[in-house]
Amino acid sequence: MANTTALTRSVDEILSWYSGHNPGILTNLYRLLSHGRLGGTGKMVILPVDQGFEHGPGRSFARNPAGYDPHYHFRLAIAAGCSAYAAPLGFLEAGAAEFAGQIPLILKLNSHDMLHGEVDPLGAQTASVRDALRLGCVGVGYTIYPGTVDRRLQYEQLRAIAEEAKAAGLLVVVWSYARGGDLSKEGETAIDVVAYAAHIACQLGAHIVKVKLPSAHIELEAARKVYQEQQIPIDTLAERVAHLVQSTFDGRRIIINSGGPAKEDEAIFDEIRAIRDGGGFGSIIGRNSFQRDWDDALKFLGTVMSIYEGKA
Repeated sequence: MANTTALTRSVDEILSWYSGHNPGILTNLYRLLSHGRLGGTGKMVILPVDQGFEHGPGRSFARNPAGYDPHYHFRLAIAAGCSAYAAPLGFLEAGAAEFAGQIPLILKLNSHDMLHGEVDPLGAQTASVRDALRLGCVGVGYTIYPGTVDRRLQYEQLRAIAEEAKAAGLLVVVWSYARGGDLSKEGETAIDVVAYAAHIACQLGAHIVKVKLPSAHIELEAARKVYQEQQIPIDTLAERVAHLVQSTFDGRRIIINSGGPAKEDEAIFDEIRAIRDGGGFGSIIGRNSFQRDWDDALKFLGTVMSIYEGKA
């Protein structure tokens, strides 16, 4: 049986990092950290389903047609013991009433489609803070793309959204994906670039930051000199995760990592172990979860949570 005192201490420590925020934010953060199988551990696994808007319904749900139904994702997140379920307005509206109070919700406020390519994606604001309050969400999500031509507009829009969300007591969750500009494709997941993107999200007021897992590649020459001079350890994935935690206010902001495209289970589990060992706070896993049939998805998510519990 879990040590309740130790679990409470984990949550209390994290809450202390946000002590300057209003009681509504702290309450919603407590709800998020206390829900599901990992509740109380300081770790979280969130189910995000924004891929229908971002990639199209066929690419997203044809592998598991049950996923076309918005209710399927509510049920999956609840049955698996996820910490929260994140989705755009339409999917949440389609099930928030039926599953009210059964799982914390995060409303994704902006999205972009693939019908005009993926170069410098500004994205559109597709929902509001008022929508999140109406649907009973614990927070709002917003994606920024540091490095793109339109990053200034994204930063300014996020600033306004974050101000409104915080005043309403909602958490601000920021997806931060560097791309565009002078970055190479390899550079989008370079350790210096991902750490930079995570730090930018924190400086813009994020309570929780989501980034991709970084490679050992260093993209920016000015950064390369510092990483080499200071001998920053980045050889292993666990070391790189630890550097991301350090870059998000020395661990005083929650940083979680995306699951990315579909891959072999053991490769995913090895990544989860590296996140755990590097001091990361958890995962936000969409396609690798809901593109499986029900039993396989529950087994997969159960293993992920077992790893975060130190049991696998």
